[in-house]
Amino acid sequence: MEWFADTDYWLGRLVFQRGLALLYLVAFLSSIHQYRALIGEHGLLPVPRFLAATTFRRTPSVFHLHYSDRFFAVIAWTGLVLSAALAAGAADRVPLWAAMLMWGCPWVLYLSIVNVGQSWYAFMWESLLLEAGFLAVFLGNARTAPPVLVLFLLRWLLFRLEFGAGLIKLRGDSCWRNLTCLYYHHETQPMPGPLSRFFHHLPRPLHRAEVAANHVAQLVAPVLLFAPQPVASAAAGFVVVTQLWLVASGNFAWLNWLAILLALSAVDAGAAAQVLPLPRPPAFAATPVWFEGLVIAVTALVVVLSYWPVRNMLSRHQRMNFSFNPFHLGNTYGAFGSISKVRLEVVIEGTDEPEITDDTPWKEYGFKGKPGDLRRRAPQVAPYHLRLDWLMWFAALSPAYARSWLAPLLVKLLDNDPSLLKLLRDNPFPTAPPTFLRARLYRYRFTSRRERCDTGAWWQRTLVADYLPPVTRAH
Repeated sequence: MEWFADTDYWLGRLVFQRGLALLYLVAFLSSIHQYRALIGEHGLLPVPRFLAATTFRRTPSVFHLHYSDRFFAVIAWTGLVLSAALAAGAADRVPLWAAMLMWGCPWVLYLSIVNVGQSWYAFMWESLLLEAGFLAVFLGNARTAPPVLVLFLLRWLLFRLEFGAGLIKLRGDSCWRNLTCLYYHHETQPMPGPLSRFFHHLPRPLHRAEVAANHVAQLVAPVLLFAPQPVASAAAGFVVVTQLWLVASGNFAWLNWLAILLALSAVDAGAAAQVLPLPRPPAFAATPVWFEGLVIAVTALVVVLSYWPVRNMLSRHQRMNFSFNPFHLGNTYGAFGSISKVRLEVVIEGTDEPEITDDTPWKEYGFKGKPGDLRRRAPQVAPYHLRLDWLMWFAALSPAYARSWLAPLLVKLLDNDPSLLKLLRDNPFPTAPPTFLRARLYRYRFTSRRERCDTGAWWQRTLVADYLPPVTRAH
């Protein structure tokens, strides 16, 4: 069927597939480095305990067959190796059916991890990666022209990501409507980056322009993705520019990079060839009938599953970042419906003194990503995902977010647990564990230009309250 494929999108498919494979690689690598302390057999939220309380129907995962830390490592490393092969173009060197299997395997493996990851994997970019990864299975390889229906589904996914986020902002905090949210957001976002302080100190009129541009990118450009070319390519380009702005101003794991890849899939090679020296499009073989049938069936499935996110977007009680099924397909997206005006941080401290007195010296634990040391510049972490650091930001908003894992975290620190300490930047008790731990709540703010010059500090902080009184292992 001539309408089934469009050779003008060979470049967009190529960039999307290779980039998606790299993001899969980062996701599996993040799991390999962090799973043992967070969800391992002796982790903060152990997978075996979780599996005992759920079913395969509710949480499809290969770990229902068996779980051990060694088996988890095999699954994650297998996913990483497959991702590396896909990024190198291995799927373009095999028959179409084999390429589909190669793309399907990392999706199944990462779905298995996310569905047992509990709080540590409850982020929008996990569902977004799985939904994009599922569609990639049916995008074909270099032997077939890109299927139009799957290209449409990729745009539909980007539309839901951006338009849902735009709606939640307009319905949420009034600062989005009066264009003042970025007076605060660069400072109070979950994990600032090395340039976040620079963005925070931009003139306020520019902050208002940022918010206005964000509204255009999330409420206007997504609609234009479905317009004829070159309008669709121009809209995709605008989304790319705004996402790169977010990459520069913060750390949101692979969320922004995946949005960029989805946008680039909407750019046709003819439009790109006007500004880039591109080679001639490759020659494609005829599309197999069985592949056409699969693509049509998957398109019908996504159309049916889209009922729930569309209903959610139209609702006054719109939900952010929710999966309506255990396979993370047809999700609803959105972020920052409300903006924190003040940055709060939980700081964990320990002492090796036998008793607590007014003169007891306390030493602070340093995290890899989240603010702590006042003289330490916020690092560039994304697209890597520091899961513990992110949940520490939520814990500062409310202790309810940390109810299930904070006590086990303190126990691990009081034991000097090696797997947990690997997730931290430094351990102030390298030779023997502390006798007491406490947590304090601080208000953090970026230093002004003058304060930065005078003190060399990137942050200034003020004690708000005790978050947790001193505790021992016995407590």
